[in-house]
Amino acid sequence: MMKQLYTELKTNPQLKWIRRFWIFCSAGFLTLILLLFYAAFTGIPSFETLENPNYKLATEIYDINGVSFGSYYVENRIPISFEQLNPHLKKAVVLTEDERFFQHSGVDLPALGRVAIKTILLSKETSGGGSTLTQQLAKLLFDRPSTKGLPAWKKLMRLIPVKMREWLTAVKLERSYTKEEIMAMYLNKFEFINGAHGIQAASKVYFNKDQSQLNPEEAALLVGMLKNPSLYNPVRFPEKAKKRRNTVLALMRSDHYLKGTNYDSLLAMEVDMSKFRKEEQSFGPAPYFRAELTKYIQNLIKEKNLKRPDGSLYNIYTDGLKIYTTIDLKYQQYAEQASKDHMIWLQKRYFRQWKGMDPWTYQADDLQKQIRKEALLSKAKSTPRYLTLRKKLFDPVVEGLEGIKTSDNIIETLIKTDTNRLVINDLYLNGWIQKDELNKYVDFLKGPDFPKVRKAYEQLQKAFHEAFSQKVKMKVYDYVLGEKDTLMSPMDSTRYSAMFLQNAVLAINPGNGHVKAWVGGIDHKHFKYDHVTSRRAVGSTMKPFVYTAAMAFGGIMPCQEYEDIQYTIAPGDANFNVDKEWTPNNATEEFTGNMYNLYHGLVYSKNSITVRLLKEMGSVDLLRNLLDKVGISKTERLSNGRLAVPEYPAICLGAVDISLYQMTSAYTTFANQGTYREPVFVLSITDKNGREIYRANPTIRPAINPLYNAIMVDMLKNVVGGQFGMGLKTENGGKTGTTNDYSDGWFMGVTPTLVVGVWTGGDDKWIRFTNLNDGQGYVTARPVFQKFIKKLENDTSGIFDYKVRFAPAPEGMAEMIDCDKIKTIRPATERWETQKEKMKRDEFEEDF
Repeated sequence: MMKQLYTELKTNPQLKWIRRFWIFCSAGFLTLILLLFYAAFTGIPSFETLENPNYKLATEIYDINGVSFGSYYVENRIPISFEQLNPHLKKAVVLTEDERFFQHSGVDLPALGRVAIKTILLSKETSGGGSTLTQQLAKLLFDRPSTKGLPAWKKLMRLIPVKMREWLTAVKLERSYTKEEIMAMYLNKFEFINGAHGIQAASKVYFNKDQSQLNPEEAALLVGMLKNPSLYNPVRFPEKAKKRRNTVLALMRSDHYLKGTNYDSLLAMEVDMSKFRKEEQSFGPAPYFRAELTKYIQNLIKEKNLKRPDGSLYNIYTDGLKIYTTIDLKYQQYAEQASKDHMIWLQKRYFRQWKGMDPWTYQADDLQKQIRKEALLSKAKSTPRYLTLRKKLFDPVVEGLEGIKTSDNIIETLIKTDTNRLVINDLYLNGWIQKDELNKYVDFLKGPDFPKVRKAYEQLQKAFHEAFSQKVKMKVYDYVLGEKDTLMSPMDSTRYSAMFLQNAVLAINPGNGHVKAWVGGIDHKHFKYDHVTSRRAVGSTMKPFVYTAAMAFGGIMPCQEYEDIQYTIAPGDANFNVDKEWTPNNATEEFTGNMYNLYHGLVYSKNSITVRLLKEMGSVDLLRNLLDKVGISKTERLSNGRLAVPEYPAICLGAVDISLYQMTSAYTTFANQGTYREPVFVLSITDKNGREIYRANPTIRPAINPLYNAIMVDMLKNVVGGQFGMGLKTENGGKTGTTNDYSDGWFMGVTPTLVVGVWTGGDDKWIRFTNLNDGQGYVTARPVFQKFIKKLENDTSGIFDYKVRFAPAPEGMAEMIDCDKIKTIRPATERWETQKEKMKRDEFEEDF
């Protein structure tokens, strides 16, 4: 029967077309099978790969209340589950991208045929409409070849294998995930351009809000971008984006979704990109904290050996970690506001004082002038403008040099040496190279490459001086505006920026060590250097530790009196190991001859009394031991090998560089009944699946006898009592600090539930006030504490309880501090201030 039919088809001319059609269908079917086999074995992801997609996930940072306030990423991608997705987004995606999404099994054959006809026969590059949502997710897993400009047959050859691959992958996706998971994966994977990877990042970048807060028109705009994000980019093409958004809104309305909304008003709305902002480290709250947190977490991962399941170390930029910090964004907001409010006032005062004067030459000998000039040049050479010049004129010349460092400092030193080995020694004395590398640079100096390098460098310097002396339009920092447009030479702008005073604030809860607020400078965009962690001379903020050591370990009573005269520590005195006499002055350079107990000595910050207490203790060991107990290590060494807290008596007056972080941490001991708690700013870290990989375990240790600690708290309260009070409802104490030449102003404030450290000064030590009345910590730093606490007191949400009081006085304290009730009475002959100084102080308080 079949043989007869085959013979009939072969010999009958009228049935010839049937035979040809049968052959064509058979060949097509066979081709389809072969293509499916080809696609199945060329690049289809495995089930394991689909179950564990390799996304570069952003790490998110959370405050103490679980509020996200920053992220680290290569791709700014925060994954969102289907349950978390905004309902407007869910509806808009289905109606716009795949109306039969919940009915099909991953592939819509009629739609596939439609897109093939449009692309191949009608030559439409962006025909769209054929792929299901699952196929669109599959597309994102492949680099799709372009068919632009190709003839129809070549487009077909390229399109069919790609479509087969996407088809098979879509089927795999449908078998691996639920419909809801597929939708969430697609929206998380999609690139919304402008640095927005995924729907959550897109919502933050375009509207500065969480995706859950999107309203219908915002959701419609983002869903409209799914068709072609570049074409419907709302920043570049707002009209096109509006038209596409309205198309999505129309589909939502046709499905009766927008009931209760004024549809016509939605259509009429212009695209609002006023909140558009590409993510940058400097934007958002606590930028200095987030920058320091990056380094801390990277070191923590190495130190704690925190590893992924595959055995490799976690990467904060790609692994989607969640970092839970102790920062309270309300505290942070108030700290930043307090800092800015005061610094606007202080900077005006600074510019007024320096009008017509030059900090780079003021009271400077020739050596100091050279040092200051080189520091200014160094700042100019760290700008993008100079680095661009260097890359163009100098880097190509030194590119091929092997093992030779070519920083400006090294090249300038080599030019100065002219093969003089004594000068070449500066290369390693300054830490620019290792000592054993010296001969390599001697050989380089004598070799054939150096003349070319020298010539290129000299050409660079000539171009640098020319470019940096010409006025150009630019934006510079402004306290009020943030930035302002001006016409200025790059060198003048460098000087202008260098003359801004900086301010840092750190707030710690003494009871648990939690860092509540961290302000590292006045503006992170323009001034990256963090002053919370930088070391500066601490001035008189060291004195409470001297007094505490004298009482707790030296047997000195708080009512014991000493004469306000100049004291000397000389070679051979006790165990001070000085090689020459040390005879410090009081801050006023005057001595009254009055008798002072410890309360008086601290309230008037007498250097004389502090030195006398140190002499009574017989060495700096008791002080250094106490500092070690409160978190300021006595064994830590600096990069130059020297002790961070040296063994010389001047440390009692604060002639030692300590960070604001360390000092604030140390002062929390006073507010915590003598117990030191190591500060904590990271509570825990979880991986992308919510598994905890780290939890903080801070050090806690007794440091000061509670009795003497309570006496010191009483002394600190006395320092800010009476005429020196701040008008706070919160029980408080504190100590100011001012360093030589008024380069640093400090205030360490303590309350029962919050210890706040404040530092103010210039990046360079010659950026300062010229007199004590303007430059003391009482003026430059203390008001920030005062403003900060007042803002917390005025907050009605209950985040700060000003009614809490310090711990009750221990037994026996009342008798020890009864000094005939004279501790708050100023001695009759005490020199507090001249009439001129009083006028200056009154002016300050009125302005403040």
